[in-house]
Amino acid sequence: MHALMKMILQRLGIGLLTLFVVSLLIFGAVEMLPGDLAQELLGQGATEETLAELREQLGLNQPAYQRYVNWLGGAIQGDFGTSLANGRDIGELIGNRFVNTIKLAIYAAVIAVPIAITLGLLAALYRNTIFDRVVNIFTLASISFPEFFVAYILILIFSSKLGLFPALAAIEDGAPFTEFLYRGFLPALTLTLVVTAHMMRMTRASIINLLAQPYIEMAGLKGMKRLRVIVKHALPNALAPIINVVALNLAYLITGVVLIEVVFVYPGLGQLLVDSVAKRDVTVVQAACLIFATVYILLNLTADVLSIATNPRLMHRK
Repeated sequence: MHALMKMILQRLGIGLLTLFVVSLLIFGAVEMLPGDLAQELLGQGATEETLAELREQLGLNQPAYQRYVNWLGGAIQGDFGTSLANGRDIGELIGNRFVNTIKLAIYAAVIAVPIAITLGLLAALYRNTIFDRVVNIFTLASISFPEFFVAYILILIFSSKLGLFPALAAIEDGAPFTEFLYRGFLPALTLTLVVTAHMMRMTRASIINLLAQPYIEMAGLKGMKRLRVIVKHALPNALAPIINVVALNLAYLITGVVLIEVVFVYPGLGQLLVDSVAKRDVTVVQAACLIFATVYILLNLTADVLSIATNPRLMHRK
């Protein structure tokens, strides 16, 4: 078997095992929530007969392990059950919200990745200059603040003071793409500021490390311009760590948007998760958490595979 394919299968096995453990943690955390779920749903005025009927309907009378097996078996088949809050199919309820979250993550990535790589290249090219220091200070400052703080600062500047963009990104289903770009700009910009520093600093560090290599110095001695040396010779050999950090930040963009969606009232999966927690809609909470976990594990697996594929030496132990 090809070494790369064997490595991919090994990573898939580890990913599935990790996802199984995460599903246990999700189900166990929901099980440990205090109170009676049936009582919470029906209120204090519910009779014992009504409560008993609802517990039977929800399967609360079954042992925890049996309910876990039923839930996980349904999730594997794409059946997450129905929402306790409105009776809608969870797959249908989550579908549009998850698509909106993916769209916002892609929007932010389209802005963040080119900016981060370009800034990293320029910071390496002009290392220890004023430009390098300013870029490092700005990116570190943006990542040091909590996401919601950055979001409120952007709302204050671009919405309240300048009036350029709306403070809320309440985008309706079927809205034109231009409206999505307009209303989703501030959430995307917030995510961009949060993740740019990681990618920029990794690009900068990788390029600086390679600039000390003999073949790079030889290219410079032959009279090649420094920018061309970096782009043509250094950047291709620095792709492995750069791709890895980009993929990891894409995972964060998708799974770490909960606070951003709540601040901007963006109709994504994160907003649905928070609303479901408030309503104690545990079936939706479990499904949303499992989807976030699956996406995060898959993107981490992708990052691992791509970094090794671009640098096959990583497959061989030293």
